[in-house]
Amino acid sequence: MSRKWILRGVVAAAVVLFLVFRDELPEFNFETIIEDLSEGLGKWTYLLVAILAFLETGAFVGLVAPGEFTVLLGGAVAGQGDISLPLILAITWMSAFLGDSVSFLLGARLGRGFLIRHGEKVRITEDRLHQVEEYFGRHGGKTIVIGRFIGLVRALAPFIAGTSKMGYRAFWPYSVLGTGLWAATFILIGYFASQSLDTVADIVSRGLIWFGVFVGFVVGVVVSVRYLREPENRDRLAAEMERRPWLRPVLTLARRLRPQARFVWERVTPGGLGLELTTLMAVLSVGLFVLVSYWSIVAGDPGPTAGDTVAFDLADELRAGSLEEIAQLVTVLGSFWVVGGIALVAAAVLAREHRWPELAVLVAGVATILVMNDAIKDWVARPRPPGGLLDTDGHSFPSGHAAYATIYTWLATTLALRIDPSIARRGLLIAAGAALTLLVGLTRVYLRVNWLSDVTSGWALGLSAFSVAAAIALLVTHFRNNPLPDERSTRSGDDAPAGARQ
Repeated sequence: MSRKWILRGVVAAAVVLFLVFRDELPEFNFETIIEDLSEGLGKWTYLLVAILAFLETGAFVGLVAPGEFTVLLGGAVAGQGDISLPLILAITWMSAFLGDSVSFLLGARLGRGFLIRHGEKVRITEDRLHQVEEYFGRHGGKTIVIGRFIGLVRALAPFIAGTSKMGYRAFWPYSVLGTGLWAATFILIGYFASQSLDTVADIVSRGLIWFGVFVGFVVGVVVSVRYLREPENRDRLAAEMERRPWLRPVLTLARRLRPQARFVWERVTPGGLGLELTTLMAVLSVGLFVLVSYWSIVAGDPGPTAGDTVAFDLADELRAGSLEEIAQLVTVLGSFWVVGGIALVAAAVLAREHRWPELAVLVAGVATILVMNDAIKDWVARPRPPGGLLDTDGHSFPSGHAAYATIYTWLATTLALRIDPSIARRGLLIAAGAALTLLVGLTRVYLRVNWLSDVTSGWALGLSAFSVAAAIALLVTHFRNNPLPDERSTRSGDDAPAGARQ
């Protein structure tokens, strides 16, 4: 008998013994346990979760001890009010992403042979490595996202992505999305479960039937997908549906939506439009997280955060008359009138070159920033910092100058990647645009007219606005330039020579 079946038998016996003798077992008050853990860990929870979330993939610790428990614990401690929910979520997300990046770079540098020679020390056998490589080969970039929730795949996928010579530019957007979803899922589960353990227990006790239904649904989906992968099976099913009048509308709708469904599915794999759209979604997810997190914090307490105080202390240490004059000149580049003038010039150039998608993104991005910035300012109504070196009016959160200044990053990126990809030093151009965006925001802190949290949220708002606009333009352009199968066949028929049409 194999070890696998022996292990299954032991587990089954343990379950039976628990069900038979559970009334004899001591009762555990999980709420008390979590409260004790919260009091014991306190602020150390940040460090504990950060280290283990990083080591999960950065040092293959996930093969030995899955990191979900620690992340759940971090959410539970936040649920007890001992630590900040947005901060523990941000730390978990960043640590997991850094762990993925380190594992990727190790894979690119050390190669597959390193794992084969030394993998047994951390339970990486050649068979397990081959399993993950096959999974990665079949599913490509979505392995980085979906594999985050599969222990063996999560621990090895970033390393294998590095050994496969996948470029880091193609890797990081999927890692950002995957680690963000993973961190948010388990942090929030721990957070809400710790706040209402009685409710959770009641749901679990009454929800076994729904769990069975869910398992049946998942199994049905998996079986259906495997069945429909074969063209003969799809043709047979379509023929059966054609013979039943009440199913024909469903078949027609499915055929109509098939290109869109295939497009959405293929967008989670690397290459071309998929990578570009995924990158935009990664930027959007980070931007919205930063904006919403700071929004939730300052809405309840409009005073300075710990980071705001540190930033002002550093600015005071760097205080000098010449720097103040330079800061006052640079900060003007983020004013609405300057950015509006630059946007008008850029719009005229884009229109002259018939760059309609880029023009639409420019207009939509600037308009979104204008509307949302004013709306959020009125909603939060955060006062300006005391002792400002410029005369300002209105509320402080988020910084409009920082939000408008993101136009420099967008223009540089659009020029380098979309309009003239032949530019020799595209990286320098994009870096220059990002640096100008950064400098405009930092001058607001240096001149004490915005808190650092205002500036960071302004950057997040601007990048989110341009990311959403660019993603929509990308989708519209794709569907416009890629007609549905019926439309393609009609066009090809119209364009064919007369003798070729019967």
